[in-house]
Parts: sequence; C-alpha cells; structure tokens
Amino acid sequence: MPKNVTIFTTDRCGYCHMVKKYLGIKGVSYEEVNLDQEPNRQAEALSLSGALTVPVTVVTKSDDSREVIVGYNLSKLAPAIS
Repeated sequence: MPKNVTIFTTDRCGYCHMVKKYLGIKGVSYEEVNLDQEPNRQAEALSLSGALTVPVTVVTKSDDSREVIVGYNLSKLAPAIS
C-alpha cells in the first residue's frame, strides 16, 4: 500500500470522480486538493505533472519515491497503489 496519495481535482472533472471512486473501491485513502477551491496550488500540480489537466494523482511509496499519474489511467494507477 502507498504511504500517501494526493489527487489534484476540479469541481467539473468527471475523470477526477472516477479516480476517487476507484481508490475508494480499493480501500486507498487520499488527500484531495480541489484546484477550484485552492487555485494557489495550480502551480504545484503543474510542476509535478507537466500537464495543464486534472486529475493529477501523486502516489508516494513507503520508500518516499513518488509516481505521478495524469488523467484516469488505470494501467498506471493500479500498480502504483499495490
């Protein structure tokens, strides 16, 4: 299991909802950073992902390595949280 998971989202993002639902089904807790409510953190999401889109999911492993997944990408998200 990951040490920490953070998801950068917006209110109108359907893929964000799908990532949160998937993590919930898998029993993985996460911190949500809603960029509509915290626009000052947009630069953080961009620097982590290099993308101007959400969701940006940051999975921090127990060894403190990080994997950044952009979008609803189960082929990357599933192994990152296992």
